[in-house]
Amino acid sequence: MHAIADTTALVEEGVLTPDQARTIEARSREVMVSLAVNAILCFGIIAATAGFIFWLADPLAVAVTGILMLGGGLAVLARGGEMLRMFGNSATLIGAGMLMGGAGIELVDKYEDIAGWVMLPAGALVALICTWRWRHGAWSTGFVLGAILLMGLAMHLAGIELLLQQYGIGSPLRNLALLYYAAALALAGWQVDVRFVTALAIAPFAQMLETGTSYFHAAYVFYSPESTLTILQMVLLIVFCVWSASRLAERDARHLRILAILGFVVANLCALVGSLWGDVVGETVWGPGDHRYGYDDWDGYIEARRVFRESALVISEGVYSVLWAAVLAVVIFWAAQRHQRGLFNAALTFAAIHAYTQIFESFADEPLAYVIGGLAAIPLAWGLWRLNQWMAAKQA
Repeated sequence: MHAIADTTALVEEGVLTPDQARTIEARSREVMVSLAVNAILCFGIIAATAGFIFWLADPLAVAVTGILMLGGGLAVLARGGEMLRMFGNSATLIGAGMLMGGAGIELVDKYEDIAGWVMLPAGALVALICTWRWRHGAWSTGFVLGAILLMGLAMHLAGIELLLQQYGIGSPLRNLALLYYAAALALAGWQVDVRFVTALAIAPFAQMLETGTSYFHAAYVFYSPESTLTILQMVLLIVFCVWSASRLAERDARHLRILAILGFVVANLCALVGSLWGDVVGETVWGPGDHRYGYDDWDGYIEARRVFRESALVISEGVYSVLWAAVLAVVIFWAAQRHQRGLFNAALTFAAIHAYTQIFESFADEPLAYVIGGLAAIPLAWGLWRLNQWMAAKQA
Protein backbone atom coordinates (compact mmCIF):
# COMPACT_ATOMS: atom_id res chain seq x y z
CA MET A 1 0.00 0.00 0.00
CA HIS A 2 1.27 3.45 -0.91
CA ALA A 3 0.83 5.88 1.97
CA ILE A 4 1.83 9.43 2.88
CA ALA A 5 3.68 9.74 6.18
CA ASP A 6 5.64 12.39 8.05
CA THR A 7 8.94 10.55 8.67
CA THR A 8 10.24 13.27 10.98
CA ALA A 9 7.22 12.95 13.26
CA LEU A 10 7.40 9.15 13.15
CA VAL A 11 11.05 9.26 14.24
CA GLU A 12 10.23 11.67 17.09
CA GLU A 13 7.41 9.36 18.23
CA GLY A 14 9.68 6.34 18.13
CA VAL A 15 7.73 4.53 15.44
CA LEU A 16 10.69 4.59 13.02
CA THR A 17 14.41 4.68 13.60
CA PRO A 18 16.43 7.42 11.87
CA ASP A 19 17.95 4.81 9.50
CA GLN A 20 14.51 3.52 8.53
CA ALA A 21 13.29 7.06 7.90
CA ARG A 22 16.29 7.79 5.67
CA THR A 23 15.63 4.58 3.70
CA ILE A 24 11.98 5.55 3.11
CA GLU A 25 12.97 9.08 2.07
CA ALA A 26 15.67 7.79 -0.28
CA ARG A 27 13.23 5.42 -2.00
CA SER A 28 10.63 8.14 -2.32
CA ARG A 29 13.22 10.48 -3.85
CA GLU A 30 14.32 7.74 -6.27
CA VAL A 31 10.74 7.23 -7.48
CA MET A 32 10.24 10.96 -8.05
CA VAL A 33 13.54 11.34 -9.93
CA SER A 34 12.70 8.30 -12.07
CA LEU A 35 9.32 9.80 -12.97
CA ALA A 36 10.96 13.10 -13.92
CA VAL A 37 13.65 11.40 -16.07
CA ASN A 38 11.10 9.23 -17.87
CA ALA A 39 8.81 12.21 -18.53
CA ILE A 40 11.69 14.21 -20.07
CA LEU A 41 12.84 11.18 -22.09
CA CYS A 42 9.36 10.50 -23.48
CA PHE A 43 8.88 14.15 -24.42
CA GLY A 44 12.24 14.20 -26.19
CA ILE A 45 11.50 11.02 -28.15
CA ILE A 46 8.07 12.23 -29.28
CA ALA A 47 9.33 15.69 -30.21
CA ALA A 48 12.33 14.33 -32.13
CA THR A 49 10.21 11.76 -33.98
CA ALA A 50 7.62 14.32 -35.11
CA GLY A 51 10.33 16.85 -35.91
CA PHE A 52 12.24 14.43 -38.16
CA ILE A 53 9.07 13.42 -40.04
CA PHE A 54 7.97 16.96 -40.83
CA TRP A 55 11.49 18.35 -41.33
CA LEU A 56 12.50 15.70 -43.87
CA ALA A 57 9.01 15.77 -45.43
CA ASP A 58 9.88 13.00 -47.89
CA PRO A 59 8.74 9.36 -47.58
CA LEU A 60 12.04 7.88 -48.72
CA ALA A 61 14.16 10.14 -46.52
CA VAL A 62 11.95 9.43 -43.50
CA ALA A 63 12.09 5.67 -44.13
CA VAL A 64 15.87 5.56 -44.60
CA THR A 65 16.52 7.73 -41.54
CA GLY A 66 14.09 5.68 -39.49
CA ILE A 67 15.78 2.41 -40.48
CA LEU A 68 19.21 3.81 -39.64
CA MET A 69 18.01 5.10 -36.27
CA LEU A 70 16.27 1.81 -35.48
CA GLY A 71 19.29 -0.28 -36.47
CA GLY A 72 21.71 1.97 -34.61
CA GLY A 73 19.60 1.91 -31.48
CA LEU A 74 19.33 -1.88 -31.48
CA ALA A 75 23.09 -2.14 -31.97
CA VAL A 76 23.72 0.10 -28.97
CA LEU A 77 21.34 -1.98 -26.86
CA ALA A 78 23.05 -5.20 -27.96
CA ARG A 79 26.68 -4.07 -27.60
CA GLY A 80 26.65 -0.99 -25.39
CA GLY A 81 26.85 -0.97 -21.64
CA GLU A 82 24.35 0.20 -19.06
CA MET A 83 25.54 3.80 -19.38
CA LEU A 84 24.50 3.91 -23.06
CA ARG A 85 21.19 2.08 -22.70
CA MET A 86 19.12 5.27 -22.55
CA PHE A 87 20.61 6.45 -25.86
CA GLY A 88 19.94 3.06 -27.45
CA ASN A 89 16.33 3.11 -26.24
CA SER A 90 15.84 6.63 -27.58
CA ALA A 91 17.34 5.92 -31.02
CA THR A 92 15.33 2.70 -31.38
CA LEU A 93 12.07 4.40 -30.51
CA ILE A 94 12.71 7.43 -32.72
CA GLY A 95 13.45 5.09 -35.63
CA ALA A 96 10.35 2.95 -35.02
CA GLY A 97 8.25 6.07 -34.57
CA MET A 98 9.50 7.55 -37.84
CA LEU A 99 8.70 4.37 -39.77
CA MET A 100 5.22 3.90 -38.32
CA GLY A 101 4.30 7.57 -37.99
CA GLY A 102 5.66 8.43 -41.42
CA ALA A 103 3.79 5.52 -42.98
CA GLY A 104 0.55 6.56 -41.31
CA ILE A 105 0.86 10.20 -42.40
CA GLU A 106 1.75 9.17 -45.97
CA LEU A 107 -1.23 6.81 -46.17
CA VAL A 108 -3.71 9.39 -44.90
CA ASP A 109 -2.27 12.15 -47.11
CA LYS A 110 -1.81 10.27 -50.39
CA TYR A 111 -3.92 7.10 -50.14
CA GLU A 112 -6.90 8.10 -48.03
CA ASP A 113 -9.23 5.49 -49.55
CA ILE A 114 -7.14 2.55 -48.35
CA ALA A 115 -5.44 4.14 -45.35
CA GLY A 116 -7.84 2.69 -42.79
CA TRP A 117 -7.77 -0.76 -44.33
CA VAL A 118 -3.95 -0.82 -44.17
CA MET A 119 -3.46 0.79 -40.76
CA LEU A 120 -6.03 -1.37 -38.96
CA PRO A 121 -4.35 -4.78 -39.53
CA ALA A 122 -0.78 -3.42 -39.68
CA GLY A 123 -1.05 -1.72 -36.29
CA ALA A 124 -2.70 -4.78 -34.76
CA LEU A 125 0.08 -7.02 -36.11
CA VAL A 126 2.81 -4.82 -34.60
CA ALA A 127 1.03 -4.70 -31.23
CA LEU A 128 0.46 -8.47 -31.17
CA ILE A 129 4.08 -9.26 -32.11
CA CYS A 130 5.38 -6.97 -29.37
CA THR A 131 3.02 -8.54 -26.83
CA TRP A 132 4.13 -12.02 -27.86
CA ARG A 133 7.82 -11.17 -27.57
CA TRP A 134 7.21 -9.43 -24.23
CA ARG A 135 5.72 -12.61 -22.82
CA HIS A 136 8.14 -15.08 -24.41
CA GLY A 137 11.52 -13.42 -24.08
CA ALA A 138 11.99 -9.92 -25.42
CA TRP A 139 14.18 -9.04 -28.40
CA SER A 140 14.90 -5.76 -26.66
CA THR A 141 14.20 -4.00 -23.38
CA GLY A 142 10.69 -3.92 -22.00
CA PHE A 143 10.66 -0.14 -22.37
CA VAL A 144 11.29 -0.34 -26.13
CA LEU A 145 8.87 -3.21 -26.75
CA GLY A 146 6.19 -1.52 -24.70
CA ALA A 147 6.57 1.77 -26.55
CA ILE A 148 6.43 0.08 -29.98
CA LEU A 149 3.39 -1.90 -28.80
CA LEU A 150 1.66 1.39 -28.02
CA MET A 151 2.66 2.80 -31.43
CA GLY A 152 1.09 -0.23 -33.10
CA LEU A 153 -2.05 0.11 -31.02
CA ALA A 154 -2.31 3.81 -31.93
CA MET A 155 -2.04 2.94 -35.64
CA HIS A 156 -4.64 0.17 -35.25
CA LEU A 157 -7.18 2.39 -33.48
CA ALA A 158 -6.55 5.26 -35.91
CA GLY A 159 -7.30 2.87 -38.76
CA ILE A 160 -10.63 1.90 -37.22
CA GLU A 161 -11.55 5.55 -36.65
CA LEU A 162 -10.66 6.44 -40.25
CA LEU A 163 -12.99 3.71 -41.52
CA LEU A 164 -15.82 4.82 -39.23
CA GLN A 165 -15.46 8.38 -40.49
CA GLN A 166 -15.04 7.35 -44.11
CA TYR A 167 -18.20 5.25 -44.20
CA GLY A 168 -20.24 7.49 -41.88
CA ILE A 169 -20.90 4.72 -39.34
CA GLY A 170 -22.89 5.85 -36.30
CA SER A 171 -24.70 4.21 -33.38
CA PRO A 172 -24.74 1.45 -32.29
CA LEU A 173 -21.59 0.29 -34.10
CA ARG A 174 -19.74 3.46 -33.16
CA ASN A 175 -20.62 2.92 -29.49
CA LEU A 176 -19.21 -0.60 -29.69
CA ALA A 177 -16.07 0.77 -31.34
CA LEU A 178 -15.63 3.24 -28.48
CA LEU A 179 -16.00 0.39 -25.98
CA TYR A 180 -13.34 -1.51 -27.93
CA TYR A 181 -11.03 1.53 -27.81
CA ALA A 182 -11.45 1.70 -24.04
CA ALA A 183 -10.81 -2.02 -23.54
CA ALA A 184 -7.77 -1.97 -25.85
CA LEU A 185 -6.20 1.00 -24.07
CA ALA A 186 -6.86 -0.49 -20.63
CA LEU A 187 -5.35 -3.84 -21.61
CA ALA A 188 -2.33 -2.17 -23.24
CA GLY A 189 -1.75 -0.04 -20.14
CA TRP A 190 -1.94 -3.15 -17.98
CA GLN A 191 0.43 -5.07 -20.28
CA VAL A 192 3.16 -2.40 -20.28
CA ASP A 193 2.33 -1.46 -16.66
CA VAL A 194 1.91 2.25 -17.41
CA ARG A 195 -1.08 3.70 -15.58
CA PHE A 196 -1.14 6.80 -17.79
CA VAL A 197 -2.09 4.59 -20.76
CA THR A 198 -4.70 2.80 -18.67
CA ALA A 199 -6.14 6.17 -17.64
CA LEU A 200 -6.67 7.13 -21.29
CA ALA A 201 -9.32 4.40 -21.53
CA ILE A 202 -11.79 6.58 -19.62
CA ALA A 203 -12.12 9.00 -22.58
CA PRO A 204 -13.66 6.61 -25.15
CA PHE A 205 -15.60 4.86 -22.38
CA ALA A 206 -17.30 8.14 -21.41
CA GLN A 207 -17.87 9.07 -25.05
CA MET A 208 -20.13 6.05 -25.49
CA LEU A 209 -22.96 8.30 -24.22
CA GLU A 210 -21.55 11.43 -25.92
CA THR A 211 -19.98 12.74 -22.71
CA GLY A 212 -16.90 14.77 -23.57
CA THR A 213 -15.33 18.17 -23.89
CA SER A 214 -15.39 21.01 -26.38
CA TYR A 215 -13.36 24.12 -27.03
CA PHE A 216 -14.36 27.48 -28.44
CA HIS A 217 -12.97 30.96 -28.09
CA ALA A 218 -11.77 31.60 -24.53
CA ALA A 219 -13.63 28.59 -23.13
CA TYR A 220 -13.00 24.88 -22.62
CA VAL A 221 -16.16 23.08 -21.55
CA PHE A 222 -17.33 19.69 -20.30
CA TYR A 223 -20.69 18.47 -21.57
CA SER A 224 -22.85 15.46 -20.74
CA PRO A 225 -26.19 15.15 -22.56
CA GLU A 226 -27.09 12.11 -20.43
CA SER A 227 -25.87 12.93 -16.93
CA THR A 228 -27.82 10.25 -15.08
CA LEU A 229 -27.04 7.42 -17.47
CA THR A 230 -23.36 8.37 -17.57
CA ILE A 231 -23.22 8.45 -13.76
CA LEU A 232 -24.74 4.95 -13.65
CA GLN A 233 -22.20 3.84 -16.27
CA MET A 234 -19.34 5.21 -14.17
CA VAL A 235 -20.73 3.71 -10.96
CA LEU A 236 -20.67 0.27 -12.58
CA LEU A 237 -17.06 0.87 -13.62
CA ILE A 238 -16.09 2.05 -10.12
CA VAL A 239 -17.76 -0.91 -8.37
CA PHE A 240 -16.12 -3.37 -10.75
CA CYS A 241 -12.67 -1.79 -10.39
CA VAL A 242 -12.78 -1.45 -6.58
CA TRP A 243 -14.12 -4.99 -6.14
CA SER A 244 -11.57 -6.49 -8.51
CA ALA A 245 -8.65 -4.45 -7.11
CA SER A 246 -9.25 -5.88 -3.64
CA ARG A 247 -8.74 -9.40 -5.02
CA LEU A 248 -5.71 -8.89 -7.26
CA ALA A 249 -2.01 -8.35 -6.79
CA GLU A 250 -0.77 -4.78 -6.41
CA ARG A 251 0.71 -4.73 -9.92
CA ASP A 252 -2.77 -5.30 -11.40
CA ALA A 253 -4.85 -3.54 -8.75
CA ARG A 254 -3.26 -0.12 -9.26
CA HIS A 255 -4.50 0.00 -12.86
CA LEU A 256 -8.03 -0.70 -11.70
CA ARG A 257 -7.75 1.95 -8.99
CA ILE A 258 -6.74 4.65 -11.48
CA LEU A 259 -9.75 3.78 -13.64
CA ALA A 260 -11.99 3.90 -10.55
CA ILE A 261 -10.70 7.37 -9.65
CA LEU A 262 -11.17 8.71 -13.18
CA GLY A 263 -14.63 7.15 -13.37
CA PHE A 264 -15.43 8.96 -10.12
CA VAL A 265 -14.14 12.23 -11.60
CA VAL A 266 -16.31 11.86 -14.72
CA ALA A 267 -19.34 10.92 -12.60
CA ASN A 268 -18.88 14.04 -10.47
CA LEU A 269 -18.54 16.26 -13.53
CA CYS A 270 -21.82 14.80 -14.79
CA ALA A 271 -23.37 15.46 -11.37
CA LEU A 272 -22.19 19.06 -11.64
CA VAL A 273 -23.99 19.35 -14.98
CA GLY A 274 -27.12 17.81 -13.45
CA SER A 275 -27.00 20.11 -10.40
CA LEU A 276 -27.05 23.12 -12.73
CA TRP A 277 -29.48 21.99 -15.42
CA GLY A 278 -31.24 18.85 -14.19
CA ASP A 279 -31.65 15.88 -16.53
CA VAL A 280 -34.28 14.37 -18.78
CA VAL A 281 -33.19 10.73 -18.68
CA GLY A 282 -32.78 9.12 -22.09
CA GLU A 283 -33.64 12.18 -24.16
CA THR A 284 -30.67 11.75 -26.49
CA VAL A 285 -30.61 7.93 -26.39
CA TRP A 286 -34.16 6.65 -26.88
CA GLY A 287 -35.82 10.08 -27.07
CA PRO A 288 -35.84 12.70 -29.83
CA GLY A 289 -32.04 12.91 -29.80
CA ASP A 290 -30.07 15.87 -31.10
CA HIS A 291 -31.94 18.53 -33.10
CA ARG A 292 -29.20 18.44 -35.75
CA TYR A 293 -30.12 14.92 -36.81
CA GLY A 294 -33.47 13.67 -38.11
CA TYR A 295 -35.38 16.98 -38.06
CA ASP A 296 -35.97 19.40 -40.90
CA ASP A 297 -36.98 22.30 -38.69
CA TRP A 298 -36.52 23.53 -35.14
CA ASP A 299 -40.26 23.53 -34.36
CA GLY A 300 -40.52 19.82 -35.17
CA TYR A 301 -37.72 19.03 -32.76
CA ILE A 302 -39.25 21.16 -29.99
CA GLU A 303 -42.58 19.37 -30.37
CA ALA A 304 -40.94 15.92 -30.29
CA ARG A 305 -39.00 16.89 -27.18
CA ARG A 306 -42.15 18.19 -25.47
CA VAL A 307 -44.01 14.93 -26.13
CA PHE A 308 -41.08 12.85 -24.85
CA ARG A 309 -40.73 14.87 -21.65
CA GLU A 310 -44.38 14.34 -20.73
CA SER A 311 -43.67 10.67 -19.97
CA ALA A 312 -39.92 10.76 -19.28
CA LEU A 313 -38.10 10.64 -15.95
CA VAL A 314 -37.06 14.21 -15.18
CA ILE A 315 -34.64 14.92 -12.33
CA SER A 316 -34.54 18.54 -11.27
CA GLU A 317 -31.37 20.44 -10.48
CA GLY A 318 -32.42 20.71 -6.82
CA VAL A 319 -32.75 16.97 -6.40
CA TYR A 320 -29.43 16.48 -8.15
CA SER A 321 -27.72 18.93 -5.79
CA VAL A 322 -28.99 17.21 -2.64
CA LEU A 323 -28.22 13.69 -3.85
CA TRP A 324 -24.76 14.72 -5.02
CA ALA A 325 -23.92 16.23 -1.63
CA ALA A 326 -25.13 13.13 0.22
CA VAL A 327 -23.13 10.76 -2.00
CA LEU A 328 -19.98 12.87 -1.60
CA ALA A 329 -20.29 12.73 2.20
CA VAL A 330 -20.61 8.93 2.11
CA VAL A 331 -17.69 8.51 -0.30
CA ILE A 332 -15.41 10.78 1.77
CA PHE A 333 -16.06 8.75 4.90
CA TRP A 334 -15.79 5.38 3.16
CA ALA A 335 -12.56 6.34 1.34
CA ALA A 336 -11.01 7.57 4.59
CA GLN A 337 -11.86 4.29 6.30
CA ARG A 338 -10.50 2.14 3.46
CA HIS A 339 -7.36 4.23 2.85
CA GLN A 340 -8.50 5.01 -0.70
CA ARG A 341 -6.48 8.22 -0.91
CA GLY A 342 -7.27 8.94 -4.56
CA LEU A 343 -11.05 8.70 -4.10
CA PHE A 344 -10.81 10.62 -0.83
CA ASN A 345 -8.95 13.54 -2.44
CA ALA A 346 -11.24 13.56 -5.47
CA ALA A 347 -14.37 13.54 -3.28
CA LEU A 348 -13.07 16.42 -1.16
CA THR A 349 -12.22 18.40 -4.29
CA PHE A 350 -15.68 17.96 -5.77
CA ALA A 351 -17.31 18.72 -2.42
CA ALA A 352 -15.55 22.09 -2.55
CA ILE A 353 -16.61 22.59 -6.19
CA HIS A 354 -20.20 21.66 -5.32
CA ALA A 355 -20.29 24.08 -2.39
CA TYR A 356 -18.73 26.88 -4.43
CA THR A 357 -21.15 26.32 -7.32
CA GLN A 358 -24.26 26.23 -5.18
CA ILE A 359 -23.21 29.29 -3.17
CA PHE A 360 -22.97 31.46 -6.25
CA GLU A 361 -25.54 29.73 -8.44
CA SER A 362 -28.40 29.02 -6.04
CA PHE A 363 -27.93 30.77 -2.69
CA ALA A 364 -25.93 33.92 -3.39
CA ASP A 365 -28.71 36.10 -1.95
CA GLU A 366 -30.08 33.65 0.67
CA PRO A 367 -28.13 34.09 3.96
CA LEU A 368 -30.51 31.73 5.76
CA ALA A 369 -29.25 28.92 3.52
CA TYR A 370 -25.74 29.43 4.91
CA VAL A 371 -27.09 29.26 8.47
CA ILE A 372 -28.97 26.02 7.81
CA GLY A 373 -26.09 24.45 5.88
CA GLY A 374 -23.48 25.45 8.47
CA LEU A 375 -25.52 24.20 11.44
CA ALA A 376 -26.34 20.94 9.62
CA ALA A 377 -22.64 20.32 8.97
CA ILE A 378 -21.82 20.27 12.70
CA PRO A 379 -23.93 17.22 13.70
CA LEU A 380 -22.93 15.54 10.43
CA ALA A 381 -19.24 15.89 11.33
CA TRP A 382 -19.96 14.68 14.90
CA GLY A 383 -21.86 11.66 13.56
CA LEU A 384 -19.02 10.72 11.21
CA TRP A 385 -16.53 11.09 14.08
CA ARG A 386 -18.57 8.84 16.38
CA LEU A 387 -19.13 6.29 13.60
CA ASN A 388 -15.40 6.16 12.97
CA GLN A 389 -14.73 5.56 16.68
CA TRP A 390 -17.30 2.77 16.76
CA MET A 391 -15.85 1.06 13.70
CA ALA A 392 -12.28 1.37 15.04
CA ALA A 393 -13.35 -0.16 18.38
CA LYS A 394 -15.13 -2.99 16.60
CA GLN A 395 -12.04 -3.84 14.54
CA ALA A 396 -9.71 -3.78 17.58
